[in-house]
Amino acid sequence: MDIINGFLNKVFFQNTILEYLVSLGLFIGFFILIKVVGLIVVKKIKGWAKGTATLIDDLLVSILEKRIVPFLYLVSLYVAIQYLKLPKTLDKALELVVIFVLTVFTILISIRFVEFGFDSYAQKTGRSETFRHSLMGILKVIKFILWGLGLVFFLDNLGFDIAAVIAGLGVGGVAVALAAQAVLGDLFSYFSIIFDRPFEVGDFIIVGDLLGTIEHVGIKTTRIRSLGGEQLIFSNSDLTNSRVKNYKRMERRRVVFKLGVTYDTPLAKLREIPKVIENVIKNTEDTIFDRAHFFSYADFSLVFEIVYYVIGPDYNKYMDIQQKINFAIKEEFEKRSIEFAFPTQTLHLKKEGE
Repeated sequence: MDIINGFLNKVFFQNTILEYLVSLGLFIGFFILIKVVGLIVVKKIKGWAKGTATLIDDLLVSILEKRIVPFLYLVSLYVAIQYLKLPKTLDKALELVVIFVLTVFTILISIRFVEFGFDSYAQKTGRSETFRHSLMGILKVIKFILWGLGLVFFLDNLGFDIAAVIAGLGVGGVAVALAAQAVLGDLFSYFSIIFDRPFEVGDFIIVGDLLGTIEHVGIKTTRIRSLGGEQLIFSNSDLTNSRVKNYKRMERRRVVFKLGVTYDTPLAKLREIPKVIENVIKNTEDTIFDRAHFFSYADFSLVFEIVYYVIGPDYNKYMDIQQKINFAIKEEFEKRSIEFAFPTQTLHLKKEGE
């Protein structure tokens, strides 16, 4: 017994073997307790979360299982170590490790809540997966800010003069902001595009004489795939400062076209033409007839102007409908012996001496 007591009371690095064993026992006890209680609690909360329609409880389960339980293991280790007498240097280092872990834990939890907020906003507004992808740009900025604040907090605990550091960053920040006005302008334009929604990924737009489909909206640039196949890259500021035509948002397309018939077409047949065209368009699916009029006397034809609407924004659909209408008009004109006009010129030759 004396031998055991003597062994347990031997001192190594300011602590007896008994104190090391007690510290180890505390850690193992806490570890088992957290493991058992964690499994029971997580299992019950998971069962409760499955019976609800909200997503917040699923978030809490995920945070509890992936963040809080591992964090509690570290807390149990810290509590067990506190039973021991540690050198001041090691004690200070342990304190900094705890602060570091707590800072990282807080930042990760904050980022998870921000991600959940973005997902909830996207689902609530019925936005597509491409919108969620676009929000990742904003999430990167938020992560940068959170990690920056965490670094400042940690440096403050290391003993750095944060006020002087922030003052220096403030002066440097002004210089950087002046040098990076274009980049900051594109960043704010990115926020405007994401939340004001002038266009989204998949929309077909026209900017000046350039047109194409939105492929990617980034923090600084937006990429557009043109009809020719090449990729067009615009800065976000260029797009928000330009007049953009968004054809994806178009509920119906207004179509205006003209056709000409020959001057020798009888008046009775000219009067039939508007009604013929009206019947053709009304018998074509996904169209709304507006008007058809004898428009003008041209150099070599009598011109009719026709206006109708195609329901939907799809360009290929519009071209299919226009083609169908053109075929039907050609067929109706052939039935009535109405001829389309084409450029002609009459030359009058005068013989010499006449």
